[in-house]
Amino acid sequence: MKNLNYLLIGFLFLFLAACEKDDPEIPNEEELITTLTYTLTPQSGGDNVVLTFKDLDGDGGDAPEISSGILAANTTYNGTLSLLNEQESPAEDITEEIEEEEDEHQFFFQTTVNGVAINYDDADGDGNPIGLKTILSTGDAGSGTLSITLRHEPNKSASGVADGNIANAGGETDIEVTFNLDVQ
Repeated sequence: MKNLNYLLIGFLFLFLAACEKDDPEIPNEEELITTLTYTLTPQSGGDNVVLTFKDLDGDGGDAPEISSGILAANTTYNGTLSLLNEQESPAEDITEEIEEEEDEHQFFFQTTVNGVAINYDDADGDGNPIGLKTILSTGDAGSGTLSITLRHEPNKSASGVADGNIANAGGETDIEVTFNLDVQ
């Protein structure tokens, strides 16, 4: 009978150990980004051009609201990106999180507008681009699209990635937005 009690106690410990919560900790859960704003300020003065993407209900559901923009020809702009999660109240500033984890994030800019060039104007602690700040320059009049992609944990040392080529970046896409853009 004494051996049966030890056996039952042993099974009880095994049962309790098996029931412990052992959900894996997610060290950096992906953030929800509902709003992306790209503000372009002409270096020579004038009105800002603000491109905005808003998808307040996240993936699925209602279609996002996407603004377009008109840029002046042969002009240089300082570009600043900001991101929010507006499902939180007050809204969570995702830009701050990207700044804190700058080595794990990089924006990529792709445009179909001839003569538009976008260069990085910020860098992480290792000297690799982030993309929260940019210099955008326009050429002659034209129209097309501008796509902005945020990659989480890209391979920043891969070929061309420091120059903004997303092809070898890898990582996961946190947000990708395409704006219509006119240069007049």
